[in-house]
Amino acid sequence: MCGRYVSPEEAAIERVWNLTRGGGDPFTRNFNVAPTTRVPLLRRDPESGHLELTAARWGLIPVWWKEAKLPVHTINARSEEAATKAMWRNPLRQARCLMPAEGWYEWQKIERVDPETGEVKAKKQPHLIYRKGAQPFCFAGLMSSWTPPGQTDPLLSCSILTRAASPSVAAVHDRMPVVLPEAAHDAWFDPEITDAAKVMTIIRECAVHDFDHHAVSTRVNSPKNKDATLTEPIQE
Repeated sequence: MCGRYVSPEEAAIERVWNLTRGGGDPFTRNFNVAPTTRVPLLRRDPESGHLELTAARWGLIPVWWKEAKLPVHTINARSEEAATKAMWRNPLRQARCLMPAEGWYEWQKIERVDPETGEVKAKKQPHLIYRKGAQPFCFAGLMSSWTPPGQTDPLLSCSILTRAASPSVAAVHDRMPVVLPEAAHDAWFDPEITDAAKVMTIIRECAVHDFDHHAVSTRVNSPKNKDATLTEPIQE
């Protein structure tokens, strides 16, 4: 899964993806993006067809949601199940998006010997995982425009698709986000591709496999910590 990640500032997103964003508060670089927060999202404007940058809630709310309590555990969608699950199947076919990122955090299960007691204790060591060369990239995402009961303004929300980990990160965790290279972005946005099997073909044939990673401070465990030192490597 992916429960925290690093998102670029708006200027970097505009520069890398050659676009502009209209109105609203600019995105700042966030070194510890947490679920349910406002995140940058790339989508195709349904009228103009142009790529646009907008804001979305991280944690998808389906268009048919009626309950007062919002759904939980919707920050990630398992790509292997998305075509058949009610939460994901329509967005997979008709509402795909991309979520800019610089890296994501994953927690590796390890054992350490307590130097005072000699007891072996289980621990979760966070790692930052990123593209080789540390260039920005995009998670393959799903989105939904949901209107809260009694309101007229829709709320855009999103989820990150995940898959089995590639060998480059499998030692840290057995799952990882689907990361799509720029060459696959047009196909991902293509509104003519509504067949789930074709969408899965894009993921299977195009997803990026090669990543680097290093251990980082457990300060990342708290979403209150958001400074740049969270991404710095530490000695395990």
